[in-house]
Amino acid sequence: MRSVPKSRRSTAEPSAPTRAMPALAAVGVRPSKSLGQNFLVQAAIANRIVDTAALAPGDHVLEIGPGLGILSERIAAHRIARLAMVELDPRLAARLKERFTGDRRAQIILGDFLEADLSGVFDRGPIKVIGNLPFNAAAAILRRLCGESRAIGLMVLMFQREVAERIRAHPGESAYSALSVFSQLYFEIESHFRVGAGNFHPRPKVDAEVLVMRPYRTPRFPAADEAIVLRTVRAAFSAPRKTLRNALGHSLGLGSAKIGDVLRRAAIDPGVRAETLSADDLLRLACELGADLKIADA
Repeated sequence: MRSVPKSRRSTAEPSAPTRAMPALAAVGVRPSKSLGQNFLVQAAIANRIVDTAALAPGDHVLEIGPGLGILSERIAAHRIARLAMVELDPRLAARLKERFTGDRRAQIILGDFLEADLSGVFDRGPIKVIGNLPFNAAAAILRRLCGESRAIGLMVLMFQREVAERIRAHPGESAYSALSVFSQLYFEIESHFRVGAGNFHPRPKVDAEVLVMRPYRTPRFPAADEAIVLRTVRAAFSAPRKTLRNALGHSLGLGSAKIGDVLRRAAIDPGVRAETLSADDLLRLACELGADLKIADA
């Protein structure tokens, strides 16, 4: 993965009462903590996010969690071919539908992104994905996007800062986790920038971070091997305090001797922990585990 430029903290923080409060009140919405609703209210940040996506004529764009439409407005100002917006809150979706009435490029999809049928969106790829992701579901949303990576051209997504740090962490760093590996198996992180908590309504307890992610031109593994690769990563990180041999054996139900043989073939020390392994190491391990898992499952 290419080196990631150092994060630059955004200094733009709204000093006056935001315009989000009356807009939300007008549609009867009170921000829900359970839905992870923290609305971006700073125009300068919205401009930067959309500018980072480098939208061009003919682009197909998917926005996740448009909310009050601060990003949607700026996306639609470009000569794109299509803008699909997935919004969970029916009142906000109705507001967006009213706002974009007459714009044939716009499609509002009411529902949970994790469950919505988006085949009609992703089959138009490659698409650009933009969004201020709900903090409580961002990791799960990213996992679904990983599964659609072959239809994606670029993603510009905002996460809770802690989650963003996990996504872009490297082996040996404290934030490195299965989420880091899952993300880096599908996407390379081109850049990132920090967004202060004061740029949202209601103000969250933590800052956010925008990640610019691009799928690999050549997938790192065949689509047919995906299930084995993901199973291997989950197993490796299933017991972070255990050695890799013990974590794999416990999670996969394979004997210690069999796990030891697989690790030797993959040239991986059985005494290390998963947090020290790169995505390439885990791909190599998955390749060696594949046949044994298929036999064990038969």
